[in-house]
Amino acid sequence: MFINREQAGSLLADELLIYKNNKDVVVVAIPRGGVPVGYEIAKKLNLPLEIVLSKKIGHPFNKEYAIGAVTLKSKSLNEFIEGVTAHYIESEIKRIREVLTNRYKLYYGDRIPMNLQNKTVIVVDDGVATGRTLLSSIDLIKKENPANIVVALPVSSIAAFNTINELPIVKETICLLTPKNFRAVGQFYKDFRQVSDEKVIQLLK
Repeated sequence: MFINREQAGSLLADELLIYKNNKDVVVVAIPRGGVPVGYEIAKKLNLPLEIVLSKKIGHPFNKEYAIGAVTLKSKSLNEFIEGVTAHYIESEIKRIREVLTNRYKLYYGDRIPMNLQNKTVIVVDDGVATGRTLLSSIDLIKKENPANIVVALPVSSIAAFNTINELPIVKETICLLTPKNFRAVGQFYKDFRQVSDEKVIQLLK
């Protein structure tokens, strides 16, 4: 059990000390929940902090259950989803990309995102249930030709951890907790309040 995302990030940073002060390493967090975690890692290891924009597609009857995920340029979908129409998926992709476009403008303003080519990228989130959002984020980062991708997570379901760890592009997956009784990421935090856009902008600055 973590007190909050900041503590989780500090504990993860201790497992990543090999990357401290390395000019060829970038911490890339998944907004919004992954940003406080990534900020603590970047601060402790003296590394730059960047973000990758990705958002899950929720099941029409249970929005918390991810059936896929979307970035501005790519998508990741479960192969078979019972009771979900193609129309629903396409409309959700369109809606989510509008949200991501607005977030991109809000978070970046006039700033140009860092070039990740030939960098070791530490991808960070506050936890993983199905792994769909993280998988789409990794897919997006992979297109920038990084040297390596390292995934750092406070907590993950065993199934998602195994899926991520088996990806050829992922050099290493560091996860502090992989509990058998996993139901949701929030059950492993005392404070799991939603992270605001204002908080993300503040930490990125």
